[in-house]
Amino acid sequence: MVLARLILGLLCLAPMTGYELKKHFDSSINHFWNADKAQIYRTLAQLVDKGYATVTTVAQSNYPDRQEHHITDAGRQALVGWLSDGAAQGTERDPFMGQVFFAAELPREDIDQLLSERRVKTQAVLDDYLSQREGIDMRAAADRRSFLMAATLDHAIRQQAAELEWLDAVMEHLP
Repeated sequence: MVLARLILGLLCLAPMTGYELKKHFDSSINHFWNADKAQIYRTLAQLVDKGYATVTTVAQSNYPDRQEHHITDAGRQALVGWLSDGAAQGTERDPFMGQVFFAAELPREDIDQLLSERRVKTQAVLDDYLSQREGIDMRAAADRRSFLMAATLDHAIRQQAAELEWLDAVMEHLP
């Protein structure tokens, strides 16, 4: 359901093809939600079936026709209903935490390797988010939408920085 609502939110910005939606996921909301191409297309079909979106075929001269999706009034109502439903609390599932929880079964050098690999990956994610944020000043946002979009990126940056701090502490104090 969350994926459907996120797609509706993106369709509020502009009509999009499935390909364009995937590009927006990868470039704008990947710091808090991932979706692969198949999930997006499957969810788009469900949104159309429910009447939350429509599809318009747009002819192109040198390319295949575009299947552009538009949000409907019912789709906007569903999105607003979800947004008004109160602050969502997701159940976080983190396979890495499962690995850490049971890592005492490993030799110390393997635990060190596990933690070091995660640190490298976390630093890479943080660097990516920081590069996305270059030139964005939340306080200078022109409108509420821009500010809130930037705020989600800031949240992701802070989460990655906190994980790096936590990893350093675990690596330093591991018996």
